Amino acid sequence: MKAEREPCPRQFRDAAWVHGDERTVAIETLFDRIVEQGAVVPGIWHLEVANSLTVALRRNRITAVFRDEVLADLAQIDIRTDPETNQHAWSATLRLADRFGLTLYDAAYLELAQRRQLPLASLDTALMTAAKTVGTTILP
Repeated sequence: MKAEREPCPRQFRDAAWVHGDERTVAIETLFDRIVEQGAVVPGIWHLEVANSLTVALRRNRITAVFRDEVLADLAQIDIRTDPETNQHAWSATLRLADRFGLTLYDAAYLELAQRRQLPLASLDTALMTAAKTVGTTILP
């Protein structure tokens, strides 16, 4: 029997609110799902998260303490880094970026979801449109 996890840590949820208008019930539900079930992310994910929080800090939207608490909370969640992201960067990922006009960063998420047959969640409209086009399951 799987041990029950704590509800989604407050700081983890708050990380998405750095950009204010992105707070929705669907996002809260997704965060709870990630805490419950874990997630798989491309190799660039840790850098993207840290960069986003650092930019928010520089714009005085958050404090350094808040950033560090969010990162500590994220470190406690079962978020696994895909070890094959780089192997596909100059092939499948690049082709997806070209085909759909995505950044390589966004295409890395789509490539991972496609290759591992994982659902994808994003607030990026172009990425979600591309995911639908290639038949990737979309999370609300």
